[in-house]
Amino acid sequence: MCLRPEVCRHRKGMVIKMNIILLSGGSGKRLWPLSNDIRSKQFIKIFKKQDGEFESMVQRVYSQIREVDPGATVTIATSKSQVSSIHNQLGEEASVCVEPCRRDTFPAIALASAYLRDVLGIGEEEPVVVCPVDPYVERDYFEAVKKLSDLAAKGESNLALLGMEPTYPSEKYGYVIPEEKSEVSRVVTFREKPDVSTAQEYIRQGALWNGGVFAYRLGYMLLKAAELIDFTDYQDLLSRYDSLTRISFDYAVAEKESDIQVMRFQGKWKDLGTWNTLTEAMEDPCIGKAILNEKCRNVHVVNELDVPVLCMGLKDVVVSASAEGILVSDKEQSSHIKPFVDKISQQVMFADKSWGSFLVLDVEDESMTIKVTLKQGNRMNYHSHERRDEVWTVISGCGQAILDGKEQVIRAGDVVRMNAGCRHTVIARTELRLIEVQLGRDINVHDKIKYDMP
Repeated sequence: MCLRPEVCRHRKGMVIKMNIILLSGGSGKRLWPLSNDIRSKQFIKIFKKQDGEFESMVQRVYSQIREVDPGATVTIATSKSQVSSIHNQLGEEASVCVEPCRRDTFPAIALASAYLRDVLGIGEEEPVVVCPVDPYVERDYFEAVKKLSDLAAKGESNLALLGMEPTYPSEKYGYVIPEEKSEVSRVVTFREKPDVSTAQEYIRQGALWNGGVFAYRLGYMLLKAAELIDFTDYQDLLSRYDSLTRISFDYAVAEKESDIQVMRFQGKWKDLGTWNTLTEAMEDPCIGKAILNEKCRNVHVVNELDVPVLCMGLKDVVVSASAEGILVSDKEQSSHIKPFVDKISQQVMFADKSWGSFLVLDVEDESMTIKVTLKQGNRMNYHSHERRDEVWTVISGCGQAILDGKEQVIRAGDVVRMNAGCRHTVIARTELRLIEVQLGRDINVHDKIKYDMP
């Protein structure tokens, strides 16, 4: 639980700090094999930093917010399946509002708004900005978001949107029609995703892309939520979240609100939802072990396997390899992979956890072999299994194993066995890597009982 942040009042001469809700939802299949039901696109590390290391979309966006407003209150609204990845990449201190189940954007925003008031202590007069967690943007985007927050703080309208200046007549986005072409204008209406010719007409009228970025005073959103959902506070809303109707924010609120302003944004903004658009943001053509010969043109490789990928004479192709599978696709065709991936049925082979990560190495009828990496100072839950035995072989680092309440130091070369029913955990004193062999007839993720630490 985060400590109560400093609450900034809107008095003349005082700096208004941002309260940002980052929407991090959805499972990723359009970026298979790097994304899956647990690992969404925003957690894939493909953006090179100045030190040569790679970071993910969520890490990039989070750091950009901190650059523009170091004191911003950032809360990530997400599903239970993503919490471990968020804490793995942003740290345990990251503020997370967890949806018990998926109910579309309006319930998620209502829950996060109640969380800001009732858990973080944000005042109802404070401005709040809602943004997707996965756009490809530069610093000027969050400078615009800061201006949008300030606009909402003034209370000149109930809702303030950030409209993206269109660069082409897109069929992928909804459109916002403003009254005039000034930087800030009243909104006339919204339009659904059009065909190309209709989009061209919208653009001639000065229309903007609806990028899903909007701001409001917290009290306004809580009032709207109370009108559509009968609840008293955050805990009450959370307890009956699974009974809420699925409905988008645009349909529930934005399209019905008559008092809206829109602010134009002309900087870089991309939705990296397909391999084709994602590779446009890659600085280098290859991530991981890959070789392209001199005949390759417009080829990108993302390889998470510890084996080399060799490409010869390819043009306009993306190659991606991970423990989940291998994709070789024409870039234009790569946006159509979802129905094919939907037919693929297999367990998750790699996942980030709050304590580190795991990689499945081998699956047999009565065994599974996994490589586990624990970050220094982290530990697994104290737990047991009813239908399987486990054997750990430590391959690097040192730590402490606890078996049925008894502690023992472990280091490279040590072997630890846990029979079914044994309560166990491991604590990493340094980064700790081990091979875990699970043995049993019915190995599955649901065979796990958690306990308090002894």
